[in-house]
Amino acid sequence: MADRGPTPASTEAREALRAAMVRLADGDSDALEQIYAATRVKLYGICFRILGDTKEAEDALQDVYINLWQRADRYDPTRASPISWLATFARNRAIDRLRTGKVRGGAVPVEEAAPLPDAAPLADQLMIDGERAARVHACLAKLEDPARTNIRAAFFDGKTYAELAESADVPLGTMKSWIRRGIMKLRVCLEAGE
Repeated sequence: MADRGPTPASTEAREALRAAMVRLADGDSDALEQIYAATRVKLYGICFRILGDTKEAEDALQDVYINLWQRADRYDPTRASPISWLATFARNRAIDRLRTGKVRGGAVPVEEAAPLPDAAPLADQLMIDGERAARVHACLAKLEDPARTNIRAAFFDGKTYAELAESADVPLGTMKSWIRRGIMKLRVCLEAGE
């Protein structure tokens, strides 16, 4: 297996990156090449996660290195590691592209577009959903009033607890208790049926 040098997380790699950042601040263009070689994969990944498009991520990455060349003197090694600073820098550049509208929102060639999923449910899913609905209604029918009526009104008719309490002329807390106890009994019935 070929030796690829120090890993990005190693102390040597961090120190080499820090030294390159210092040299870059002094105008050393070779330092920019070293920084690019050491960080391009990670920074591209950050840009791609935010922008979701290969071309946009590449453009953002180019912005990162151009701005890095112009602003390398702003890096303070006492405040952050070079990779943390660069990752934050890349993240901010990608977000700036989103905010300024530079992203070409979904301009993907047809051959690269993902197929659209069929929105129609599968037959077996419909059958499972039907069985579940039947179990819920069977268990609901076993509940006593006022829990049964109020659970149906709350969950199937969209009534609020306050509306139900007012129509039953009971305090809101009582209505919540009836429904909560009814739901607990409903859960026991449904779990027993599985």
